[in-house]
Amino acid sequence: MAGTAPVKALFYHAMKVQLLKICHARSGDKGDAANIGLIAREERFYPIIRKSVTRAEVKKHFKGICFGPVERFELPNLWALNFLLHNTLGGGGTVSLKHDAQGKTLAAALLRMTIDVPPSLLRPNPPPKKKKTSMRSR
Repeated sequence: MAGTAPVKALFYHAMKVQLLKICHARSGDKGDAANIGLIAREERFYPIIRKSVTRAEVKKHFKGICFGPVERFELPNLWALNFLLHNTLGGGGTVSLKHDAQGKTLAAALLRMTIDVPPSLLRPNPPPKKKKTSMRSR
C-alpha cells in the first residue's frame, strides 16, 4: 500500500472530484446510527480518501441529517473506511418516521462529497509492459 507522505506533495495542482469517481460505498443501519463503508476503487486512491475523508468532513457533509458524533474506522487491507453516524436515523428502522429509516441512501449521498485529488492520480494506469523475447534464427 502506498504511504501518506507522497500524498501531501501531490496536492499542489489538485482538482475537486466527487468520491464516486474513485470509490464505491455501502450503507445501512445499526439502530439509530447509520453505517457507511467507503471503498477505494484502486489501491492508489486509498491514501487520498484516508487523508481527505475525515470524521469532521463527513459530519459537515451530513449537516442536518447527522445529529450525533461520527466515528471512523480504517481498513487499509481493504482500501476502505467505515463510518458510524450516530443519532442519524430518527430512532432506527422500527420507530423512525424518516423516509430512509435504514440509511440505505446515505452511501450514495457520501459519494457526492468532493475532495481534492491530484490530476496525475486520475490518469489510468498504463498496461503492464510485455516482456521482450528474442527470436533466434538457426
